[in-house]
Amino acid sequence: MQENSISSYYSSHHINGKRLRQSFLEETRGKIFSSWIGTNKKILDLGGRDGTLTKYFIQGNEVTIGDIDKESLEFAKKTYFVNTNVVNLNEKLPFKNSSFDVIVMAEVLEHLPYPTITLNEIYRVLKKGGEFIGNIPLAFHLKDRYQIIRGKKPLIASDPTHLQFLNYEDVKNLLSINFHIDEIVYLKGGKLANKYPKLFARNIAFRCSKKII
Repeated sequence: MQENSISSYYSSHHINGKRLRQSFLEETRGKIFSSWIGTNKKILDLGGRDGTLTKYFIQGNEVTIGDIDKESLEFAKKTYFVNTNVVNLNEKLPFKNSSFDVIVMAEVLEHLPYPTITLNEIYRVLKKGGEFIGNIPLAFHLKDRYQIIRGKKPLIASDPTHLQFLNYEDVKNLLSINFHIDEIVYLKGGKLANKYPKLFARNIAFRCSKKII
């Protein structure tokens, strides 16, 4: 799909389309993230768009949403009274070193052409002892493999803005460069995902802490 077609898809599907004011497994993820974060934290939500998921961990915290979508940021600012910053996740983040207690990045990593750039920046602006939490859809689980055998695309490829097709071990290895992985929750994949995550987990939420490097 050409660049202008992808841009059109993103605009119609994510901004002006069916995902406006909606979020994948919104309540489930909201409760998990809120319980992990707690209160009295300075939080940066990268790719938080219009604040649909962010609203679950606003109370008792100081929250900033960073996103490239100016219209969604304006909605979040007016609706949830959060701080907002226009950010390009493929560049240096416009924040000082060690600025945040918690950084959230939910359903974003798979959209990035250079995820290590963003993860290095997250490490930089996260405070010592800070936490990085989020979630990501996985590729090459059994359901994907069955799709490929049938001559069809992996499930994650249904969204052309997905640039990273990472399996369970890929995600763990990527996060482990800068962070300790403290907890993983299987959002999709059924009961078997808990026992055989490499085969059945289709979406995971992660909770990490900053390494001292």
